[in-house]
Amino acid sequence: MTVYNVNLGIGWASSGVEFAQKYRNQSLRDAKIDAKFIFSDLILENNIADLTRNMKFKDEEIIWLYNFFTDIKIAPSTYLLSQLERDLDLKKRSKKINNLGKEIVYQLDDTFNVIVRLNDKEKGPIDQVGYRRGAVLVRRDFYSYTKYCSEYYLGTDKNNHVVFREFFNENGSLAYTQYLNSGQEIFEFADGKILYSKDELYLAMLKQLNFTKQDVIILDREDEDENLINGQLIFENHGPAKLIVVVHAEHFDKHYTNEHHILWNNFYEYQFSHASEVDSFVVATNNQKEILAKQFKKYYHIQPRIDCIPVGNLPKLIYPTDKRKPFSLITASRLAKEKHIDWLIKAVVAAKNQIPELSLDIYGKGSEVAMLQNLINANNAQDYIHLMGQYDLTNIYSKYSAYIAGSTSEGFGLSLLEAIGSGLAMIGFDVPYGNPTFIENNENGYLIPYDENWNEFKKEELLTKAIIKLFKESDLESFSKKSYQIAKPYLTKNITKKWEQVLGELVHD
Repeated sequence: MTVYNVNLGIGWASSGVEFAQKYRNQSLRDAKIDAKFIFSDLILENNIADLTRNMKFKDEEIIWLYNFFTDIKIAPSTYLLSQLERDLDLKKRSKKINNLGKEIVYQLDDTFNVIVRLNDKEKGPIDQVGYRRGAVLVRRDFYSYTKYCSEYYLGTDKNNHVVFREFFNENGSLAYTQYLNSGQEIFEFADGKILYSKDELYLAMLKQLNFTKQDVIILDREDEDENLINGQLIFENHGPAKLIVVVHAEHFDKHYTNEHHILWNNFYEYQFSHASEVDSFVVATNNQKEILAKQFKKYYHIQPRIDCIPVGNLPKLIYPTDKRKPFSLITASRLAKEKHIDWLIKAVVAAKNQIPELSLDIYGKGSEVAMLQNLINANNAQDYIHLMGQYDLTNIYSKYSAYIAGSTSEGFGLSLLEAIGSGLAMIGFDVPYGNPTFIENNENGYLIPYDENWNEFKKEELLTKAIIKLFKESDLESFSKKSYQIAKPYLTKNITKKWEQVLGELVHD
Protein backbone atom coordinates (compact mmCIF):
# COMPACT_ATOMS: atom_id res chain seq x y z
CA MET A 1 0.00 0.00 0.00
CA THR A 2 1.15 3.52 -0.83
CA VAL A 3 -0.67 6.54 0.55
CA TYR A 4 -0.41 9.65 -1.62
CA ASN A 5 -1.04 12.89 0.29
CA VAL A 6 -2.00 15.76 -2.02
CA ASN A 7 -1.16 19.38 -1.20
CA LEU A 8 -0.18 22.61 -2.96
CA GLY A 9 2.80 24.32 -1.39
CA ILE A 10 4.85 24.52 1.76
CA GLY A 11 6.73 27.36 3.46
CA TRP A 12 8.69 28.20 6.56
CA ALA A 13 5.52 29.39 8.33
CA SER A 14 3.43 26.43 7.30
CA SER A 15 -0.33 26.22 7.72
CA GLY A 16 -2.33 23.72 9.72
CA VAL A 17 -2.61 21.53 6.62
CA GLU A 18 1.16 20.93 6.48
CA PHE A 19 1.26 20.27 10.23
CA ALA A 20 -1.61 17.82 9.83
CA GLN A 21 0.40 16.03 7.13
CA LYS A 22 3.44 16.01 9.39
CA TYR A 23 1.51 14.34 12.21
CA ARG A 24 -0.17 11.88 9.83
CA ASN A 25 3.19 10.95 8.39
CA GLN A 26 4.40 9.94 11.83
CA SER A 27 1.39 7.65 12.21
CA LEU A 28 1.96 6.13 8.76
CA ARG A 29 5.62 5.53 9.55
CA ASP A 30 4.74 3.86 12.83
CA ALA A 31 2.28 1.65 10.93
CA LYS A 32 5.01 0.92 8.35
CA ILE A 33 2.80 2.24 5.54
CA ASP A 34 4.59 3.79 2.55
CA ALA A 35 3.67 7.47 2.18
CA LYS A 36 4.28 10.10 -0.49
CA PHE A 37 3.50 13.82 -0.29
CA ILE A 38 2.67 15.58 -3.54
CA PHE A 39 3.28 19.35 -3.84
CA SER A 40 2.14 21.12 -7.00
CA ASP A 41 3.06 24.78 -6.39
CA LEU A 42 6.09 26.26 -8.09
CA ILE A 43 8.53 26.49 -5.18
CA LEU A 44 11.75 28.25 -6.14
CA GLU A 45 12.45 30.91 -3.52
CA ASN A 46 13.78 28.11 -1.32
CA ASN A 47 15.00 24.63 -2.04
CA ILE A 48 11.87 22.55 -1.40
CA ALA A 49 13.98 20.03 0.52
CA ASP A 50 14.77 22.68 3.15
CA LEU A 51 11.05 23.35 3.64
CA THR A 52 9.97 19.72 3.76
CA ARG A 53 12.84 18.66 6.01
CA ASN A 54 11.82 21.47 8.35
CA MET A 55 8.51 19.61 8.74
CA LYS A 56 10.36 16.30 9.33
CA PHE A 57 9.52 14.81 5.92
CA LYS A 58 12.13 12.56 4.33
CA ASP A 59 13.40 13.54 0.88
CA GLU A 60 12.25 10.26 -0.66
CA GLU A 61 8.69 10.92 0.59
CA ILE A 62 8.34 14.08 -1.51
CA ILE A 63 6.90 14.28 -5.02
CA TRP A 64 7.20 17.77 -6.52
CA LEU A 65 5.32 18.33 -9.75
CA TYR A 66 8.04 20.47 -11.35
CA ASN A 67 10.90 18.03 -10.91
CA PHE A 68 8.79 14.88 -11.33
CA PHE A 69 9.69 14.79 -15.03
CA THR A 70 13.44 15.02 -14.36
CA ASP A 71 15.82 12.54 -12.74
CA ILE A 72 16.98 15.06 -10.14
CA LYS A 73 16.12 13.94 -6.62
CA ILE A 74 14.68 16.01 -3.79
CA ALA A 75 17.81 16.76 -1.79
CA PRO A 76 19.44 19.45 0.36
CA SER A 77 21.66 22.14 -1.12
CA THR A 78 25.21 20.82 -1.31
CA TYR A 79 26.51 22.55 -4.45
CA LEU A 80 29.44 24.58 -3.09
CA LEU A 81 30.37 28.17 -3.83
CA SER A 82 33.90 27.00 -4.63
CA GLN A 83 32.47 24.67 -7.26
CA LEU A 84 30.50 27.52 -8.88
CA GLU A 85 33.61 29.69 -8.87
CA ARG A 86 35.43 26.94 -10.75
CA ASP A 87 32.56 26.27 -13.18
CA LEU A 88 32.19 29.95 -14.10
CA ASP A 89 35.87 30.81 -13.64
CA LEU A 90 34.69 33.62 -11.39
CA LYS A 91 37.99 34.23 -9.63
CA LYS A 92 39.77 35.05 -12.90
CA ARG A 93 36.90 36.75 -14.73
CA SER A 94 35.53 38.94 -11.95
CA LYS A 95 36.16 40.68 -8.69
CA LYS A 96 34.17 40.17 -5.54
CA ILE A 97 32.60 43.56 -4.81
CA ASN A 98 30.24 42.82 -1.96
CA ASN A 99 29.59 40.25 0.72
CA LEU A 100 26.12 40.70 2.21
CA GLY A 101 26.11 37.77 4.59
CA LYS A 102 24.22 35.16 2.57
CA GLU A 103 24.68 37.04 -0.72
CA ILE A 104 27.97 37.50 -2.54
CA VAL A 105 28.20 39.77 -5.59
CA TYR A 106 30.77 39.25 -8.36
CA GLN A 107 31.35 41.95 -10.99
CA LEU A 108 32.18 40.55 -14.45
CA ASP A 109 32.32 43.93 -16.25
CA ASP A 110 31.06 47.48 -15.76
CA THR A 111 27.41 46.48 -15.97
CA PHE A 112 27.16 42.72 -15.44
CA ASN A 113 27.03 41.19 -11.96
CA VAL A 114 26.60 37.67 -10.62
CA ILE A 115 24.74 37.49 -7.30
CA VAL A 116 25.20 34.24 -5.38
CA ARG A 117 22.91 33.33 -2.52
CA LEU A 118 24.39 30.98 0.05
CA ASN A 119 22.10 28.39 1.53
CA ASP A 120 24.42 28.21 4.53
CA LYS A 121 27.06 30.91 4.81
CA GLU A 122 29.13 28.82 7.24
CA LYS A 123 29.33 25.63 5.14
CA GLY A 124 29.30 27.27 1.72
CA PRO A 125 26.56 25.56 -0.34
CA ILE A 126 24.52 27.80 -2.62
CA ASP A 127 20.85 27.64 -3.63
CA GLN A 128 20.46 30.52 -6.11
CA VAL A 129 22.54 32.50 -8.58
CA GLY A 130 21.20 35.67 -10.21
CA TYR A 131 22.63 37.41 -13.27
CA ARG A 132 22.04 41.16 -13.61
CA ARG A 133 22.73 43.56 -16.43
CA GLY A 134 22.77 46.89 -14.59
CA ALA A 135 19.68 46.88 -12.37
CA VAL A 136 17.83 44.32 -14.49
CA LEU A 137 17.70 40.64 -13.54
CA VAL A 138 18.11 38.58 -16.71
CA ARG A 139 18.44 35.03 -15.32
CA ARG A 140 18.29 33.01 -12.13
CA ASP A 141 19.69 29.52 -11.58
CA PHE A 142 18.54 27.21 -8.79
CA TYR A 143 20.71 24.56 -7.12
CA SER A 144 20.40 21.63 -4.76
CA TYR A 145 23.23 19.12 -5.34
CA THR A 146 23.23 20.30 -8.95
CA LYS A 147 21.49 22.95 -11.03
CA TYR A 148 17.86 21.92 -11.41
CA CYS A 149 16.23 25.00 -12.93
CA SER A 150 17.00 28.26 -14.76
CA GLU A 151 14.51 31.04 -15.36
CA TYR A 152 14.92 33.84 -17.89
CA TYR A 153 13.56 37.37 -17.59
CA LEU A 154 12.51 40.06 -20.04
CA GLY A 155 11.79 43.70 -19.29
CA THR A 156 13.09 46.62 -17.27
CA ASP A 157 13.92 46.84 -13.59
CA LYS A 158 10.38 48.14 -12.89
CA ASN A 159 8.58 45.81 -15.29
CA ASN A 160 10.52 42.59 -15.34
CA HIS A 161 8.97 39.15 -15.73
CA VAL A 162 9.83 35.52 -16.34
CA VAL A 163 9.34 34.41 -19.95
CA PHE A 164 10.50 30.80 -19.67
CA ARG A 165 12.08 28.27 -17.33
CA GLU A 166 14.29 25.29 -18.05
CA PHE A 167 14.29 22.19 -15.87
CA PHE A 168 17.31 19.90 -16.05
CA ASN A 169 18.40 16.33 -15.49
CA GLU A 170 21.34 15.32 -13.30
CA ASN A 171 23.76 15.29 -16.26
CA GLY A 172 22.79 18.85 -17.18
CA SER A 173 20.61 17.87 -20.13
CA LEU A 174 17.32 19.70 -20.63
CA ALA A 175 14.27 17.77 -19.39
CA TYR A 176 11.63 20.30 -20.40
CA THR A 177 10.95 24.01 -20.84
CA GLN A 178 8.07 25.97 -19.34
CA TYR A 179 7.00 28.97 -21.46
CA LEU A 180 4.92 31.75 -19.89
CA ASN A 181 2.86 34.31 -21.78
CA SER A 182 0.11 36.48 -20.23
CA GLY A 183 -0.87 33.84 -17.69
CA GLN A 184 -0.70 30.96 -20.14
CA GLU A 185 1.77 28.12 -19.66
CA ILE A 186 3.16 25.69 -22.24
CA PHE A 187 5.50 22.82 -21.39
CA GLU A 188 7.80 21.49 -24.13
CA PHE A 189 9.72 18.29 -23.44
CA ALA A 190 13.04 17.22 -24.85
CA ASP A 191 11.33 14.45 -26.82
CA GLY A 192 9.12 17.01 -28.57
CA LYS A 193 5.98 16.39 -26.51
CA ILE A 194 4.04 19.59 -25.73
CA LEU A 195 1.55 20.14 -22.88
CA TYR A 196 -0.60 23.25 -23.07
CA SER A 197 -1.37 23.93 -19.41
CA LYS A 198 -0.33 23.13 -15.86
CA ASP A 199 -3.42 20.93 -15.66
CA GLU A 200 -2.06 18.80 -18.50
CA LEU A 201 1.28 18.60 -16.69
CA TYR A 202 -0.48 17.51 -13.50
CA LEU A 203 -2.53 14.93 -15.38
CA ALA A 204 0.63 13.52 -16.98
CA MET A 205 2.11 13.07 -13.49
CA LEU A 206 -1.04 11.30 -12.22
CA LYS A 207 -0.95 8.88 -15.13
CA GLN A 208 2.72 8.06 -14.55
CA LEU A 209 2.06 7.34 -10.87
CA ASN A 210 -0.04 4.40 -12.10
CA PHE A 211 -2.29 4.04 -9.06
CA THR A 212 -3.38 0.53 -8.06
CA LYS A 213 -6.22 -0.82 -5.93
CA GLN A 214 -3.73 -1.08 -3.07
CA ASP A 215 -3.14 2.68 -3.10
CA VAL A 216 -4.96 5.45 -1.24
CA ILE A 217 -5.03 9.12 -2.25
CA ILE A 218 -5.61 11.62 0.54
CA LEU A 219 -6.69 15.01 -0.81
CA ASP A 220 -5.64 17.61 1.75
CA ARG A 221 -5.79 20.74 -0.37
CA GLU A 222 -6.69 21.38 -3.97
CA ASP A 223 -5.68 24.39 -6.07
CA GLU A 224 -7.39 27.66 -5.19
CA ASP A 225 -7.04 29.03 -8.73
CA GLU A 226 -10.18 28.26 -10.73
CA ASN A 227 -7.97 27.80 -13.80
CA LEU A 228 -6.01 25.02 -12.10
CA ILE A 229 -8.16 22.08 -11.12
CA ASN A 230 -5.89 19.43 -9.65
CA GLY A 231 -8.69 18.38 -7.27
CA GLN A 232 -11.04 17.59 -10.15
CA LEU A 233 -8.22 15.84 -12.02
CA ILE A 234 -7.67 13.54 -9.05
CA PHE A 235 -11.39 12.78 -8.82
CA GLU A 236 -11.42 11.88 -12.51
CA ASN A 237 -8.11 9.99 -12.62
CA HIS A 238 -7.55 8.17 -9.33
CA GLY A 239 -8.30 4.86 -11.09
CA PRO A 240 -8.68 1.92 -8.71
CA ALA A 241 -7.04 3.80 -5.83
CA LYS A 242 -9.28 4.73 -2.91
CA LEU A 243 -9.92 8.45 -2.38
CA ILE A 244 -10.03 10.21 1.00
CA VAL A 245 -10.91 13.89 1.39
CA VAL A 246 -9.72 15.56 4.59
CA VAL A 247 -11.84 18.46 5.87
CA HIS A 248 -9.40 20.82 7.58
CA ALA A 249 -11.68 23.77 8.39
CA GLU A 250 -15.27 24.83 8.91
CA HIS A 251 -17.02 23.24 5.96
CA PHE A 252 -20.06 25.52 5.55
CA ASP A 253 -21.24 29.09 6.07
CA LYS A 254 -24.08 29.21 8.57
CA HIS A 255 -25.04 32.72 7.44
CA TYR A 256 -26.13 31.44 4.05
CA THR A 257 -27.60 28.13 5.13
CA ASN A 258 -31.30 27.51 5.72
CA GLU A 259 -33.79 24.67 5.69
CA HIS A 260 -33.55 24.21 1.93
CA HIS A 261 -30.02 25.25 0.96
CA ILE A 262 -26.50 24.99 2.32
CA LEU A 263 -23.50 27.06 1.29
CA TRP A 264 -20.42 24.86 1.48
CA ASN A 265 -16.96 26.27 2.06
CA ASN A 266 -15.69 26.79 -1.49
CA PHE A 267 -12.62 24.64 -0.70
CA TYR A 268 -14.91 21.62 -0.29
CA GLU A 269 -17.86 22.34 -2.57
CA TYR A 270 -16.55 20.23 -5.45
CA GLN A 271 -15.67 17.31 -3.17
CA PHE A 272 -19.05 17.36 -1.41
CA SER A 273 -20.92 17.67 -4.71
CA HIS A 274 -19.10 14.56 -5.97
CA ALA A 275 -19.32 12.59 -2.75
CA SER A 276 -20.04 9.36 -4.65
CA GLU A 277 -16.38 9.35 -5.78
CA VAL A 278 -15.09 9.69 -2.21
CA ASP A 279 -14.42 6.57 -0.17
CA SER A 280 -14.15 8.49 3.10
CA PHE A 281 -14.39 12.05 4.30
CA VAL A 282 -12.06 12.49 7.27
CA VAL A 283 -12.80 15.16 9.88
CA ALA A 284 -10.85 15.94 13.02
CA THR A 285 -13.61 16.05 15.67
CA ASN A 286 -16.74 14.05 16.46
CA ASN A 287 -18.76 17.26 16.58
CA GLN A 288 -17.94 18.09 12.97
CA LYS A 289 -18.60 14.48 11.93
CA GLU A 290 -22.11 14.61 13.38
CA ILE A 291 -22.89 17.97 11.75
CA LEU A 292 -21.56 16.96 8.33
CA ALA A 293 -23.41 13.63 8.38
CA LYS A 294 -26.72 15.37 9.15
CA GLN A 295 -26.11 17.92 6.37
CA PHE A 296 -25.34 15.25 3.75
CA LYS A 297 -28.55 13.44 4.67
CA LYS A 298 -30.68 16.59 4.80
CA TYR A 299 -29.48 18.39 1.68
CA TYR A 300 -28.18 15.57 -0.56
CA HIS A 301 -30.11 12.56 0.82
CA ILE A 302 -26.91 10.53 1.02
CA GLN A 303 -24.91 8.92 3.81
CA PRO A 304 -21.26 8.81 2.71
CA ARG A 305 -18.60 7.34 4.94
CA ILE A 306 -17.20 9.89 7.40
CA ASP A 307 -14.34 9.00 9.72
CA CYS A 308 -13.08 11.00 12.66
CA ILE A 309 -9.30 10.98 12.88
CA PRO A 310 -7.60 13.85 14.71
CA VAL A 311 -5.17 15.76 12.50
CA GLY A 312 -2.64 15.93 15.32
CA ASN A 313 -1.14 13.50 17.77
CA LEU A 314 1.18 13.49 20.74
CA PRO A 315 4.27 11.24 20.88
CA LYS A 316 4.04 11.47 24.66
CA LEU A 317 2.65 13.60 27.46
CA ILE A 318 5.15 16.22 28.59
CA TYR A 319 5.52 17.07 32.25
CA PRO A 320 7.39 20.13 33.55
CA THR A 321 10.96 19.56 34.68
CA ASP A 322 10.79 22.69 36.84
CA LYS A 323 7.93 24.52 38.50
CA ARG A 324 5.65 26.25 35.99
CA LYS A 325 6.02 30.00 35.82
CA PRO A 326 3.25 31.44 38.03
CA PHE A 327 0.51 33.54 36.40
CA SER A 328 1.92 32.88 32.93
CA LEU A 329 -0.15 32.56 29.74
CA ILE A 330 0.94 31.27 26.36
CA THR A 331 -0.75 31.38 22.96
CA ALA A 332 0.57 30.01 19.67
CA SER A 333 -0.78 30.50 16.14
CA ARG A 334 -0.26 32.32 12.89
CA LEU A 335 -0.38 36.02 13.68
CA ALA A 336 -3.43 36.53 11.49
CA LYS A 337 -6.53 38.66 11.97
CA GLU A 338 -8.87 35.71 12.48
CA LYS A 339 -6.81 34.54 15.47
CA HIS A 340 -7.78 37.74 17.38
CA ILE A 341 -4.49 38.03 19.25
CA ASP A 342 -5.36 41.71 19.79
CA TRP A 343 -8.28 40.64 22.01
CA LEU A 344 -5.88 38.58 24.11
CA ILE A 345 -3.48 41.50 24.51
CA LYS A 346 -6.25 43.85 25.62
CA ALA A 347 -7.66 41.23 28.00
CA VAL A 348 -4.26 40.64 29.61
CA VAL A 349 -3.67 44.39 29.95
CA ALA A 350 -7.02 44.71 31.75
CA ALA A 351 -6.48 41.64 33.96
CA LYS A 352 -3.03 42.91 34.95
CA ASN A 353 -4.73 45.41 37.24
CA GLN A 354 -5.90 42.56 39.47
CA ILE A 355 -3.03 40.11 38.83
CA PRO A 356 0.22 42.11 38.97
CA GLU A 357 2.40 39.08 38.13
CA LEU A 358 0.44 38.23 34.95
CA SER A 359 2.35 37.66 31.70
CA LEU A 360 1.55 36.57 28.13
CA ASP A 361 3.97 35.14 25.57
CA ILE A 362 2.75 35.03 21.95
CA TYR A 363 4.40 32.49 19.62
CA GLY A 364 4.11 32.50 15.84
CA LYS A 365 4.66 34.57 12.71
CA GLY A 366 2.28 36.37 10.43
CA SER A 367 1.01 39.55 8.84
CA GLU A 368 -0.27 41.05 12.10
CA VAL A 369 3.09 41.17 13.86
CA ALA A 370 3.64 44.94 13.43
CA MET A 371 0.10 45.81 14.49
CA LEU A 372 0.36 43.58 17.56
CA GLN A 373 3.70 45.06 18.61
CA ASN A 374 2.26 48.56 18.23
CA LEU A 375 -0.70 47.54 20.41
CA ILE A 376 1.65 46.18 23.07
CA ASN A 377 3.70 49.38 22.97
CA ALA A 378 0.61 51.61 23.09
CA ASN A 379 -0.44 49.88 26.31
CA ASN A 380 3.08 50.04 27.81
CA ALA A 381 2.93 46.27 28.12
CA GLN A 382 6.38 45.41 26.77
CA ASP A 383 7.52 44.11 30.16
CA TYR A 384 4.86 41.41 30.42
CA ILE A 385 3.51 40.75 26.90
CA HIS A 386 6.05 39.47 24.37
CA LEU A 387 6.01 38.46 20.71
CA MET A 388 8.30 35.45 20.81
CA GLY A 389 8.52 34.51 17.12
CA GLN A 390 8.25 30.96 15.82
CA TYR A 391 9.79 28.06 17.73
CA ASP A 392 9.44 24.36 18.24
CA LEU A 393 7.21 24.49 21.30
CA THR A 394 7.43 20.81 22.22
CA ASN A 395 9.26 21.51 25.47
CA ILE A 396 8.07 25.10 25.87
CA TYR A 397 4.38 24.69 26.76
CA SER A 398 5.14 22.96 30.06
CA LYS A 399 6.91 26.05 31.35
CA TYR A 400 3.60 27.95 31.46
CA SER A 401 0.55 27.83 33.69
CA ALA A 402 -2.21 28.18 31.08
CA TYR A 403 -3.01 28.45 27.39
CA ILE A 404 -5.36 31.10 26.00
CA ALA A 405 -6.97 31.25 22.55
CA GLY A 406 -8.81 34.11 20.85
CA SER A 407 -9.75 32.31 17.64
CA THR A 408 -13.45 32.03 16.86
CA SER A 409 -13.18 28.96 14.63
CA GLU A 410 -10.71 26.08 14.55
CA GLY A 411 -11.17 22.92 12.52
CA PHE A 412 -9.08 21.19 15.18
CA GLY A 413 -6.47 23.37 16.87
CA LEU A 414 -3.06 21.72 16.93
CA SER A 415 -1.70 24.18 19.46
CA LEU A 416 -4.66 23.39 21.73
CA LEU A 417 -3.77 19.70 21.56
CA GLU A 418 -0.11 20.39 22.27
CA ALA A 419 -1.10 22.57 25.23
CA ILE A 420 -3.24 19.93 26.93
CA GLY A 421 -0.51 17.38 26.20
CA SER A 422 1.70 19.52 28.42
CA GLY A 423 -0.95 19.78 31.11
CA LEU A 424 -1.93 23.41 30.70
CA ALA A 425 -5.15 24.92 31.99
CA MET A 426 -7.14 26.32 29.07
CA ILE A 427 -9.16 29.41 28.14
CA GLY A 428 -11.08 29.82 24.88
CA PHE A 429 -14.44 30.65 23.33
CA ASP A 430 -17.16 28.03 22.88
CA VAL A 431 -16.84 27.93 19.09
CA PRO A 432 -16.38 25.12 16.53
CA TYR A 433 -14.52 22.82 16.67
CA GLY A 434 -11.26 22.79 18.57
CA ASN A 435 -12.08 24.57 21.81
CA PRO A 436 -15.02 22.35 22.86
CA THR A 437 -12.89 19.32 21.98
CA PHE A 438 -10.02 20.25 24.27
CA ILE A 439 -11.65 22.46 26.91
CA GLU A 440 -14.12 20.99 29.38
CA ASN A 441 -15.66 23.94 31.16
CA ASN A 442 -14.71 24.15 34.83
CA GLU A 443 -12.79 20.88 34.48
CA ASN A 444 -9.54 21.90 32.78
CA GLY A 445 -10.31 25.56 32.10
CA TYR A 446 -13.02 27.88 30.90
CA LEU A 447 -15.07 27.60 27.73
CA ILE A 448 -16.37 31.13 27.32
CA PRO A 449 -19.83 31.78 25.80
CA TYR A 450 -19.60 33.44 22.41
CA ASP A 451 -21.91 35.36 20.10
CA GLU A 452 -20.43 36.89 16.96
CA ASN A 453 -22.86 39.80 17.27
CA TRP A 454 -21.35 40.92 20.55
CA ASN A 455 -19.02 43.90 20.22
CA GLU A 456 -15.30 43.41 20.67
CA PHE A 457 -15.31 45.08 24.07
CA LYS A 458 -17.63 42.41 25.47
CA LYS A 459 -15.51 39.61 24.00
CA GLU A 460 -12.37 41.12 25.50
CA GLU A 461 -14.17 41.60 28.81
CA LEU A 462 -15.16 37.93 28.93
CA LEU A 463 -11.57 36.92 28.26
CA THR A 464 -10.41 39.26 31.03
CA LYS A 465 -12.86 37.77 33.53
CA ALA A 466 -11.80 34.24 32.60
CA ILE A 467 -8.11 35.09 33.16
CA ILE A 468 -8.85 36.60 36.56
CA LYS A 469 -11.04 33.65 37.58
CA LEU A 470 -8.41 31.17 36.42
CA PHE A 471 -5.63 32.63 38.53
CA LYS A 472 -7.68 33.78 41.54
CA GLU A 473 -10.28 31.05 42.01
CA SER A 474 -9.25 27.89 40.16
CA ASP A 475 -7.41 24.78 41.26
CA LEU A 476 -4.71 24.87 38.58
CA GLU A 477 -3.28 21.51 39.66
CA SER A 478 -6.67 19.86 39.17
CA PHE A 479 -7.09 21.58 35.79
CA SER A 480 -3.67 20.33 34.76
CA LYS A 481 -4.48 16.72 35.64
CA LYS A 482 -7.71 16.94 33.64
CA SER A 483 -5.85 18.29 30.59
CA TYR A 484 -3.48 15.33 30.70
CA GLN A 485 -6.50 13.02 30.94
CA ILE A 486 -8.15 14.64 27.88
CA ALA A 487 -4.86 14.36 25.96
CA LYS A 488 -4.29 10.61 26.39
CA PRO A 489 -6.54 9.43 23.51
CA TYR A 490 -4.47 11.65 21.20
CA LEU A 491 -1.20 9.83 21.82
CA THR A 492 0.44 8.86 18.54
CA LYS A 493 -0.03 5.14 19.15
CA ASN A 494 -3.80 5.65 19.43
CA ILE A 495 -4.08 7.82 16.30
CA THR A 496 -1.92 5.33 14.40
CA LYS A 497 -4.46 2.61 15.17
CA LYS A 498 -7.23 4.79 13.73
CA TRP A 499 -5.34 5.30 10.46
CA GLU A 500 -4.47 1.60 10.26
CA GLN A 501 -8.12 0.66 10.71
CA VAL A 502 -9.53 3.14 8.15
CA LEU A 503 -6.88 2.48 5.50
CA GLY A 504 -7.12 -1.27 5.99
CA GLU A 505 -10.90 -1.24 5.65
CA LEU A 506 -10.82 0.88 2.49
CA VAL A 507 -8.12 -1.10 0.70
CA HIS A 508 -9.63 -4.49 1.57
CA ASP A 509 -13.24 -3.49 0.94
